[in-house]
Amino acid sequence: MRKKAIIVGLGNTGRYTLKAIQESGDFECIGIIRRAAESEFYDGIRQYTSVEELPVRPDVAILCIPSKSMPETAEQYLKKGINTVDSFDIHGDIAKTVEKLGPIAAKFDKTAVISAGWDPGSDSVIRSVFKALHPSAQIYTSFGPGMSMGHSVVARSIKGVADAISITLPLGMGKHKRLVYVKPDGSLTKEEIYNNMKADDYFAHDPLEVEIVEDVTPYKKPGHGGLIEMAEGETKAEFKMTVNNPETTARVMVAAARAALRMPPGAYTLIDLPLVKMLEGERIANIKKLV
Repeated sequence: MRKKAIIVGLGNTGRYTLKAIQESGDFECIGIIRRAAESEFYDGIRQYTSVEELPVRPDVAILCIPSKSMPETAEQYLKKGINTVDSFDIHGDIAKTVEKLGPIAAKFDKTAVISAGWDPGSDSVIRSVFKALHPSAQIYTSFGPGMSMGHSVVARSIKGVADAISITLPLGMGKHKRLVYVKPDGSLTKEEIYNNMKADDYFAHDPLEVEIVEDVTPYKKPGHGGLIEMAEGETKAEFKMTVNNPETTARVMVAAARAALRMPPGAYTLIDLPLVKMLEGERIANIKKLV
């Protein structure tokens, strides 16, 4: 029997999550939760304003919402007795979010998988493999060039901004620059917008450049990439990947949802999950195929 999933939010990641669910053999989407739906259905799936409106209880809620809203939203769904998966991408807050949601998930006998995206997420698994290969090795992750979904969402929320796209530019050895194309709303100067953006934790730690444009559409491209490098003595390894950012994030979340329903209650990240639990199909069949 297919497991019942709902999607919370319907931006780019939410749309790709629906596609990933529809292409799976073990999940079905029974509803989309949005604050304000433009129509009753999206791609044949009923839209609701709250999970209480659904005729049946979902097995898992896949949260496709801005990261700053994810911990609180995950807590709400866990308390309703629904497992959760998200792609929370504020790296510095991941550990404390796991520590906060773990006891809540356990209390309500549910599972939360946190930061199950591309990075953090699948890249975190690669970094962990490299660290296991050589615990003392230095590991560097360089992103881009490409559009950062999380940074773009935050940039659009900055006072004085009507629309924005944030591009990540690699500087080498894990260092990055943020280039943000901004369509201003006319209320603030470029300098004031820059200062507001630089004050946000998303942009506070990297070099920042703000470019004022009339339209950000030409810069709105989903492609992104990353290079993970590890070197220690004669041990050297690298992993390079080019992705459609929201699509890859969506597919990782669906795989994490599969694992969530196979794990004991609690809060986890991708490095906590046995990989075999993320795979569609039976364990022994996957061992035969992949090991």
